[in-house]
Amino acid sequence: MSIIKFDKVSKVYEEGDEKVYALNEVSLEIEEGRFVAIMGPSGSGKSTLLSVLGALSTPTAGDVFVDDIPVYELGLEKQADFRFEYIGFLFQAFQLIPYLTAIENVMLPLAITKMPSKEQRGKAEEVLGMVGLADKINRLPNQLSGGEQQRVAIARAVVNEPPILLTDEPTGNLDSKHGQEILSLLKRLNRQGETVVMVTHDEKIAKYADYIIQMADGQIGNGGGE
Repeated sequence: MSIIKFDKVSKVYEEGDEKVYALNEVSLEIEEGRFVAIMGPSGSGKSTLLSVLGALSTPTAGDVFVDDIPVYELGLEKQADFRFEYIGFLFQAFQLIPYLTAIENVMLPLAITKMPSKEQRGKAEEVLGMVGLADKINRLPNQLSGGEQQRVAIARAVVNEPPILLTDEPTGNLDSKHGQEILSLLKRLNRQGETVVMVTHDEKIAKYADYIIQMADGQIGNGGGE
Protein backbone atom coordinates (compact mmCIF):
# COMPACT_ATOMS: atom_id res chain seq x y z
CA MET A 1 0.00 0.00 0.00
CA SER A 2 1.34 3.44 -0.96
CA ILE A 3 1.58 5.80 2.00
CA ILE A 4 3.04 8.63 -0.13
CA LYS A 5 1.87 9.74 -3.57
CA PHE A 6 2.97 12.68 -5.73
CA ASP A 7 0.80 13.40 -8.77
CA LYS A 8 2.51 15.72 -11.29
CA VAL A 9 3.95 17.96 -8.56
CA SER A 10 5.84 21.09 -9.63
CA LYS A 11 7.58 23.75 -7.57
CA VAL A 12 8.49 26.84 -9.58
CA TYR A 13 10.51 29.86 -8.49
CA GLU A 14 10.65 33.07 -10.49
CA GLU A 15 14.02 34.76 -10.85
CA GLY A 16 13.33 37.95 -12.77
CA ASP A 17 11.72 36.92 -16.04
CA GLU A 18 13.01 33.37 -15.71
CA LYS A 19 11.16 30.43 -14.17
CA VAL A 20 13.23 27.87 -12.29
CA TYR A 21 11.67 24.44 -11.84
CA ALA A 22 12.86 22.96 -8.53
CA LEU A 23 10.34 20.18 -9.20
CA ASN A 24 8.92 19.55 -12.66
CA GLU A 25 5.77 17.39 -12.79
CA VAL A 26 7.10 14.78 -10.37
CA SER A 27 4.95 11.69 -9.95
CA LEU A 28 5.92 8.93 -7.53
CA GLU A 29 4.54 6.48 -5.01
CA ILE A 30 6.29 5.15 -1.90
CA GLU A 31 4.95 2.07 -0.20
CA GLU A 32 4.45 1.94 3.54
CA GLY A 33 7.46 0.51 5.40
CA ARG A 34 10.04 1.22 2.69
CA PHE A 35 13.47 2.79 3.16
CA VAL A 36 13.89 5.12 0.18
CA ALA A 37 16.95 7.17 -0.72
CA ILE A 38 16.57 10.24 -2.94
CA MET A 39 19.81 10.88 -4.78
CA GLY A 40 21.00 13.61 -7.07
CA PRO A 41 23.51 16.44 -7.43
CA SER A 42 23.12 19.80 -5.73
CA GLY A 43 20.18 21.66 -7.24
CA SER A 44 18.47 18.50 -8.52
CA GLY A 45 15.35 19.11 -6.42
CA LYS A 46 15.77 16.38 -3.82
CA SER A 47 15.58 18.66 -0.76
CA THR A 48 12.64 20.52 -2.30
CA LEU A 49 10.85 17.21 -2.75
CA LEU A 50 11.44 16.44 0.93
CA SER A 51 10.12 19.81 2.10
CA VAL A 52 7.01 19.48 -0.10
CA LEU A 53 6.42 15.99 1.29
CA GLY A 54 6.75 17.32 4.84
CA ALA A 55 4.10 20.03 4.30
CA LEU A 56 6.76 22.73 4.61
CA SER A 57 6.64 24.11 1.07
CA THR A 58 3.45 24.46 -0.98
CA PRO A 59 3.84 23.13 -4.54
CA THR A 60 3.03 25.36 -7.49
CA ALA A 61 1.01 22.60 -9.15
CA GLY A 62 0.05 18.97 -8.60
CA ASP A 63 -1.23 16.98 -5.65
CA VAL A 64 0.48 15.39 -2.64
CA PHE A 65 -1.21 12.57 -0.74
CA VAL A 66 -0.04 10.96 2.48
CA ASP A 67 -2.13 8.05 3.69
CA ASP A 68 -4.73 9.24 1.11
CA ILE A 69 -4.84 12.69 2.78
CA PRO A 70 -4.59 15.56 0.24
CA VAL A 71 -1.93 17.45 2.21
CA TYR A 72 -2.20 20.82 0.49
CA GLU A 73 -5.98 20.93 0.61
CA LEU A 74 -5.67 21.18 4.39
CA GLY A 75 -5.72 24.54 6.15
CA LEU A 76 -2.55 25.72 7.91
CA GLU A 77 -3.72 24.51 11.32
CA LYS A 78 -4.65 21.11 9.92
CA GLN A 79 -1.28 20.93 8.15
CA ALA A 80 0.44 21.46 11.49
CA ASP A 81 -1.66 18.63 12.95
CA PHE A 82 -0.74 16.49 9.94
CA ARG A 83 3.00 17.10 10.43
CA PHE A 84 2.75 16.17 14.09
CA GLU A 85 0.82 12.98 13.42
CA TYR A 86 2.60 11.72 10.32
CA ILE A 87 6.09 13.21 9.95
CA GLY A 88 9.35 13.06 11.88
CA PHE A 89 12.14 15.33 10.63
CA LEU A 90 15.89 14.66 10.87
CA PHE A 91 18.36 17.16 9.43
CA GLN A 92 22.09 17.40 8.82
CA ALA A 93 22.34 20.02 11.57
CA PHE A 94 21.14 18.41 14.78
CA GLN A 95 19.04 21.48 15.73
CA LEU A 96 18.97 20.64 19.43
CA ILE A 97 18.15 23.37 21.95
CA PRO A 98 21.57 23.97 23.58
CA TYR A 99 20.29 24.82 27.07
CA LEU A 100 17.96 21.79 27.28
CA THR A 101 19.13 18.33 28.32
CA ALA A 102 18.81 15.35 26.01
CA ILE A 103 15.55 14.24 27.61
CA GLU A 104 14.13 17.77 27.57
CA ASN A 105 14.92 18.06 23.84
CA VAL A 106 13.18 14.75 23.16
CA MET A 107 10.14 15.78 25.19
CA LEU A 108 9.58 18.93 23.08
CA PRO A 109 7.22 17.36 20.49
CA LEU A 110 5.08 15.97 23.32
CA ALA A 111 4.54 19.41 24.87
CA ILE A 112 1.50 20.06 22.68
CA THR A 113 -0.14 16.77 23.60
CA LYS A 114 -2.50 16.10 26.49
CA MET A 115 -0.11 13.47 27.83
CA PRO A 116 0.72 14.08 31.53
CA SER A 117 4.27 15.33 32.09
CA LYS A 118 5.26 12.16 33.93
CA GLU A 119 4.18 10.07 30.93
CA GLN A 120 5.99 12.45 28.57
CA ARG A 121 9.20 11.94 30.51
CA GLY A 122 8.69 8.18 30.59
CA LYS A 123 8.14 8.07 26.82
CA ALA A 124 11.24 10.21 26.19
CA GLU A 125 13.33 7.95 28.46
CA GLU A 126 12.07 4.89 26.58
CA VAL A 127 13.02 6.32 23.18
CA LEU A 128 16.43 7.53 24.37
CA GLY A 129 17.04 4.01 25.63
CA MET A 130 16.08 2.67 22.21
CA VAL A 131 18.79 4.82 20.57
CA GLY A 132 21.39 3.79 23.15
CA LEU A 133 21.48 6.90 25.35
CA ALA A 134 19.75 5.70 28.51
CA ASP A 135 22.77 6.75 30.59
CA LYS A 136 23.04 10.25 29.10
CA ILE A 137 19.51 11.60 29.32
CA ASN A 138 20.48 14.53 31.56
CA ARG A 139 23.42 15.76 29.51
CA LEU A 140 23.37 18.98 27.52
CA PRO A 141 24.08 18.81 23.78
CA ASN A 142 27.63 20.19 24.21
CA GLN A 143 28.34 17.28 26.57
CA LEU A 144 27.54 14.78 23.82
CA SER A 145 29.47 13.69 20.73
CA GLY A 146 28.13 14.51 17.26
CA GLY A 147 26.83 10.97 16.84
CA GLU A 148 25.11 11.13 20.22
CA GLN A 149 23.53 14.47 19.36
CA GLN A 150 22.14 13.03 16.15
CA ARG A 151 20.74 10.08 18.10
CA VAL A 152 18.98 12.56 20.39
CA ALA A 153 17.61 14.23 17.26
CA ILE A 154 16.35 10.86 16.00
CA ALA A 155 14.69 10.17 19.36
CA ARG A 156 13.00 13.57 19.20
CA ALA A 157 11.83 12.86 15.63
CA VAL A 158 10.18 9.54 16.52
CA VAL A 159 9.00 10.09 20.12
CA ASN A 160 5.43 10.78 19.00
CA GLU A 161 5.54 7.67 16.76
CA PRO A 162 4.99 9.23 13.31
CA PRO A 163 4.78 6.64 10.52
CA ILE A 164 7.16 8.59 8.23
CA LEU A 165 10.71 9.79 8.97
CA LEU A 166 12.19 12.37 6.58
CA THR A 167 15.96 12.76 6.73
CA ASP A 168 18.11 15.27 4.84
CA GLU A 169 21.81 14.28 4.70
CA PRO A 170 21.56 12.80 8.22
CA THR A 171 25.27 11.91 8.41
CA GLY A 172 26.60 15.09 6.78
CA ASN A 173 28.16 16.45 9.98
CA LEU A 174 29.49 13.13 11.27
CA ASP A 175 32.65 11.10 10.78
CA SER A 176 32.33 7.72 9.04
CA LYS A 177 32.08 5.68 12.28
CA HIS A 178 29.28 7.76 13.79
CA GLY A 179 27.65 8.09 10.37
CA GLN A 180 27.42 4.30 10.05
CA GLU A 181 25.92 4.09 13.54
CA ILE A 182 23.18 6.56 12.54
CA LEU A 183 22.47 4.72 9.28
CA SER A 184 22.25 1.41 11.15
CA LEU A 185 19.80 3.01 13.58
CA LEU A 186 17.67 4.30 10.68
CA LYS A 187 17.72 0.80 9.19
CA ARG A 188 16.58 -0.65 12.52
CA LEU A 189 13.72 1.87 12.76
CA ASN A 190 12.73 0.90 9.22
CA ARG A 191 12.67 -2.80 10.14
CA GLN A 192 10.33 -1.87 13.01
CA GLY A 193 7.87 -0.45 10.48
CA GLU A 194 8.99 3.16 9.98
CA THR A 195 8.81 4.52 6.42
CA VAL A 196 12.13 6.31 5.92
CA VAL A 197 12.80 8.82 3.13
CA MET A 198 16.43 9.95 3.06
CA VAL A 199 18.03 12.61 0.89
CA THR A 200 21.70 12.01 0.10
CA HIS A 201 24.28 12.69 -2.60
CA ASP A 202 26.48 9.75 -1.50
CA GLU A 203 26.05 6.37 -3.20
CA LYS A 204 27.54 4.50 -0.22
CA ILE A 205 24.91 5.99 2.09
CA ALA A 206 22.10 5.39 -0.41
CA LYS A 207 22.90 1.66 -0.36
CA TYR A 208 21.41 1.45 3.13
CA ALA A 209 18.02 2.06 1.51
CA ASP A 210 16.05 -0.66 -0.26
CA TYR A 211 15.02 1.65 -3.08
CA ILE A 212 16.80 4.59 -4.72
CA ILE A 213 15.13 7.49 -6.54
CA GLN A 214 17.49 9.41 -8.83
CA MET A 215 16.75 13.10 -9.41
CA ALA A 216 18.14 15.60 -11.90
CA ASP A 217 16.85 19.02 -12.93
CA GLY A 218 13.71 18.66 -10.82
CA GLN A 219 12.70 15.37 -12.38
CA ILE A 220 12.91 11.70 -11.46
CA GLY A 221 15.15 9.38 -13.44
CA ASN A 222 15.54 5.64 -13.08
CA GLY A 223 15.49 4.12 -9.60
CA GLY A 224 16.77 0.81 -8.37
CA GLY A 225 16.52 -1.41 -5.35
CA GLU A 226 16.67 -4.86 -3.94
